[in-house]
Formats: sequence, C-alpha cells, structure tokens
Amino acid sequence: MRIGIGVGAGAGDENSISSMIKQVQRAEESGFDSVWVANIFGVDAITFLAMAGRETSKIELATGVVPTYPRHPTVMAQQALTAAAASENRFTLGIGLSHKVVIENMMGLDYSKPIRHTREYLSVLIPLLEGEQVRFRGEEYRVAAQVEVGGAKRPPVLVAALGPQMLKLAGKMADGTVTWMGGPKYLAETAVPTIRAAAAEAGRPAPRIAAGFPIAVTNEVESARATASKVFAVYGTLPSYRAVLDIEGAADASSVAILGSAAEVESQVRALAAAGVTDFNASAYAIEGDPNAISRTYELLAGLAKAGV
Repeated sequence: MRIGIGVGAGAGDENSISSMIKQVQRAEESGFDSVWVANIFGVDAITFLAMAGRETSKIELATGVVPTYPRHPTVMAQQALTAAAASENRFTLGIGLSHKVVIENMMGLDYSKPIRHTREYLSVLIPLLEGEQVRFRGEEYRVAAQVEVGGAKRPPVLVAALGPQMLKLAGKMADGTVTWMGGPKYLAETAVPTIRAAAAEAGRPAPRIAAGFPIAVTNEVESARATASKVFAVYGTLPSYRAVLDIEGAADASSVAILGSAAEVESQVRALAAAGVTDFNASAYAIEGDPNAISRTYELLAGLAKAGV
C-alpha cells in the first residue's frame, strides 16, 4: 500500500500557495509516495498541483477530489493534461460528484441524476485524456471535441465512489476510487469487493482504492476523538458519508479516525493494506492537549512509506 499525505488542510497562511508548495516538497523529501489535495472552496487543486509539479521530481500529485458538475469534461481534460505535462506525468486526477447541498443549493445546478451524470462525464473525459476525437451525444452532454497537450500522458482517473452503484461504475470505467469516512468494515466488505468485481467483469486491471482517514499518533485518545467529532462534524450530516458511517456503525467521524500509540496506528494502517486498500491518504490533525500529535503522526507515516506497507 502506498502512503500519501493530505496537503492544504490547515488555515490562513498554512493554505497559502508558498506554504503548500513547501508541504509538497517536504512530503517528497520525507519519502511519501503521494500528496493529496482537496478541491473545496479554496485553492484550485489541479492548478496548484501543476505548480507543485514544477517544484518536485518524483512524488505523485493527486486531487482528492475535484467536483465534476462545475467543470465541463473538456475543461477537466484540458486542465488534467496540463497538470500531467507540468509534473512530467506524476499527476493523478481524482474526481467526484460533491454533494446535493453544494451543487444545487450553492451553485444552482441539477443534481437529480448523479449516476447518469458520472457515466456520461467519464464517457467524454476518458477518451479526451487519451487524445481521441470525441463525438458523444447523451442526455446531459453533447460533445464533439479533442484535446492535445504536448508531453502529457493520460493520467489515472479515480472516482470518489461510496455507494454500490458508483463503485460499480468506477470499476467499469475508471482506474479506481477515492473514499473518505469509510471505515475498515465498509472497505473490506463493500468498497473493495464491489469495485474489484466490476473491474474484473469489464476486463479492466485491478483498480486502485485510495482511502482517506483522519489520523493521529497520540496517547490523548479521548481528546483526539472529541477533536475529530468537532473538526469533521459536517461529514456526518452529508447523506453519502452518513451512509458509509452507518455501515460502520459509527456515530460520527471520530469513530472511524485512526488513533492511538505509534504501534496501534501502524497496526490499523497495515490492516487496511491487508483489506485491499492500495493507497492511504492521511489527514493528520491537531489535538488539544497534544501539540506534537501532527509531527509524531507525520514521522510514523513517513517511516511506513519508506519501508513499504
């Protein structure tokens, strides 16, 4: 399992471009396999990773994830290929639906057919990334276009898929999935077998399964859980995340966070690899009463990345 670290999760100056570039450089120097950047309401993840690609040489640069609805697939393909070329093809494109409350309530777009939307989106995006002339007519997209960026190879495409239908679609059409808030039971019993079976049925290679978790190496476990409940509270209110938390029997994000001593955290991370997770996306967070939790977590994960899990 490849070990990656989230970048840009802080606030204020920690989310400045210069600071984030330094985070990516440090992750590369520390031996991490990948960095993951979310695209929410701050820095544009693809643009940033294209920049980071010019300041690094070997680390994988992945979005986790960019919402599809606000960007036409031809625009997404153009941006992704530009980032691939800028990073000497170390870029990985993670995309996802976002949530109804964002797409409809904030952006005023139609979220009524998410499966159809994703199927049509991938039907246009993947061929464009492969340099093909696309002629597609669907219910949502009608496209006649081609995109070419010198020096770019088709980047891997991972789809944020949590429910069975999306997991099957990701297995059939994409290179894997990106999950968040799905615990060990969900991954082992739902996500991994569902996407693997769909990929096999479609004659595709084994999919990548990138799992994101809040994580902290700490002896202040109760404080860490209380902090996670506050910091990640919103995820328990969003239907897609609520569904996977329910599979886990988890009240909120604190129940799926990976917490404990270095040995306990390492054991939990290794268990994910055994369950079929191919990429670990660590979201280290600060804990009240334990100012060294983030640095301690970073050190353990960097060591696991160097050693291989």
